[in-house]
Amino acid sequence: MADLEKLVEPTTRGHPETCLRWTCNSVRKLAEDLNRMGHRVSYPVVAELLHELEYSLQANRKTKEGDSHPDRNAQFEYIDGKVRRYIAIGQPVISVDTKKKELLGEFKNGGREWRPQGNPEKVRVHDFVIPELGRAAPYGVYDLACNTGWVSVGVDHDTASFAVETIRRWWYAMGQEKYPRAERLLITADGGGSNGSRVRLWKLELQRLADETALAIAVSHFPPGTSKWNKIEHRLFSYISKNWRGQPLTSLKVIVNLIAGTTTKKGLKVHAEIDGQSYPAGIKVPDSEMAKIKLQREAFHGEWNYEILPRK
Repeated sequence: MADLEKLVEPTTRGHPETCLRWTCNSVRKLAEDLNRMGHRVSYPVVAELLHELEYSLQANRKTKEGDSHPDRNAQFEYIDGKVRRYIAIGQPVISVDTKKKELLGEFKNGGREWRPQGNPEKVRVHDFVIPELGRAAPYGVYDLACNTGWVSVGVDHDTASFAVETIRRWWYAMGQEKYPRAERLLITADGGGSNGSRVRLWKLELQRLADETALAIAVSHFPPGTSKWNKIEHRLFSYISKNWRGQPLTSLKVIVNLIAGTTTKKGLKVHAEIDGQSYPAGIKVPDSEMAKIKLQREAFHGEWNYEILPRK
């Protein structure tokens, strides 16, 4: 027992104030090491001895979120109040984000669907990208007041240009008709990614959209590490994932049809279309272009809350 303790001690993990301990060495490896030390022991016996020593097999658990921003809750309340004000005066409020990129082809998709017994859908064993099919990048817009969504399924890079182009398409196809008297638009977004608070191209593209539409575009970003609180995540994307679970995403058309077919008991309606344009990555926005953006930062965390006004 003493030799076994010595073997597992260097790799033992656990809280110093609890008697429960565990090790990452396999019982077969431990049995081999003990036999080299002169013991005659099999790996099932090693497993029994480890249990006597109060060791156990355990998996990783996601619990560490990192340090939260001291104004995290205050920003949540700030966004909530702002959204309520916009909706009360009939101005559009949208939540935007990129859904996880999906491999196109006969790949395993999580979940199950009803099929004849003993006849599961056959898919590829390995998840390697098929060059001629590539990946799909869905970017979504969710209208908080109307419970409607728009998803552009891109085939190129997930850039700020792609994000704002999706908002543009939503506005001309759905938003403008729903809000004919709109003068302002509020966007709630994550703090990172293509619509990140520090992305210069995001602000430049929003300025171009503001100039086109004559809308004053306000943006409020969620604090770092809180992207799952964005409404689009649990009011749109989660239902899309449920709708296509267990079905291989073999083509862009299949993805678009599955997204467009997503509904809920509360009346969610979704429009989806393919965006086949190219959106090059790595575009740099010089200081001279940034200086032309009509950007007004709000008093409370101006890096998260700001407004871009039309220049006309």
